Amino acid sequence: MNVLYESQRNCQLFYLGLAGDRLGPAEIAAIRSDHFGSVWFVDKSSAGVSAIRGVTDAVQALATTRNTAGVGFYVAANQEGGAIQSLAGPGFSTIPSALQQGTLAPSTLQADAKTWGKELTAAGVNLDFAPVLDVVPPGMDAGNQPIGALQREYGHDPETAGSHGAAFLRGMERAGVTTTAKHFPGLGRVQGNTDFAANVVDRVTTAHDPYLRSFAKAVMAGVPFVMVALATYTRIDAAHLAVFSPTVIGQMLRRDLHFDGVVISDDLGATTAVASIPPSERAADFLEAGGDMVISKTVEPAMAMYAGVRDRTDGDASFRAVVDAAALRVLAAKQASGLLPCSAE
Repeated sequence: MNVLYESQRNCQLFYLGLAGDRLGPAEIAAIRSDHFGSVWFVDKSSAGVSAIRGVTDAVQALATTRNTAGVGFYVAANQEGGAIQSLAGPGFSTIPSALQQGTLAPSTLQADAKTWGKELTAAGVNLDFAPVLDVVPPGMDAGNQPIGALQREYGHDPETAGSHGAAFLRGMERAGVTTTAKHFPGLGRVQGNTDFAANVVDRVTTAHDPYLRSFAKAVMAGVPFVMVALATYTRIDAAHLAVFSPTVIGQMLRRDLHFDGVVISDDLGATTAVASIPPSERAADFLEAGGDMVISKTVEPAMAMYAGVRDRTDGDASFRAVVDAAALRVLAAKQASGLLPCSAE
């Protein structure tokens, strides 16, 4: 039986981006030295299933006793559809936008998502950063840069978004792909895109907003991961980005929606929204707020964030308990995904 040392356990809390959608020397070195336990495809690729499988097989070959105590990697991609389809080419379908998916019957969408999920499985991708559960008010698509302008929403009401998001995640799960509901508590009422802009603010959404029902439907459908947004919600917690807010994560998501799965960040490594915060503080602050798993697009900030978590753990017993609880949630999810050494026994 393999035993996870503290460094191996703590680095299960990080998603490391694969620059250029390849496993390069920097990523290999970081996995070997700092034991990062999950990766994701950060760019768009048209190489097709076979080429992507070559990368994912190389990643899983690093799941050794020394690197990860034999715990397999989550290998993720943004495979939503439409403008946000990371992986294309031979063996991958051209997935319609979520807005188009929202016109299908949920049963049809579930069957389609199962097909798309089987393509990901064939490529060795076992986690999808989808579905999007954000709701854009009717007539507001053009002014909503992160979601509406890109047709990433399933509909303009929480019932349509929730029912179709749940259908998507059920189809993916039946294909063996773990899913992620995003971007809690919703980016449908903001203007700026948190991928490229700082100080993105929602001045409308409340802690018990009807637009949260889409996320509630996903939680009731059993979504295992929820991604938290990088916007500020002035009527919920004006002092923190949602990703650093105990109110958003601990109260709204955990207590009110009864979500007991893995809470992940949006990219905390190379995103303008967090550029003013030292990398050494970002991951630790997210975990302190109730988060579990940190996404970083690039290696350097990932290593700095891990060092920040390690240093705070060394000097704070209560924070160590927070980190341990997050690691247990991640490992429980990996067990459900068949990624622990004993999962098949």
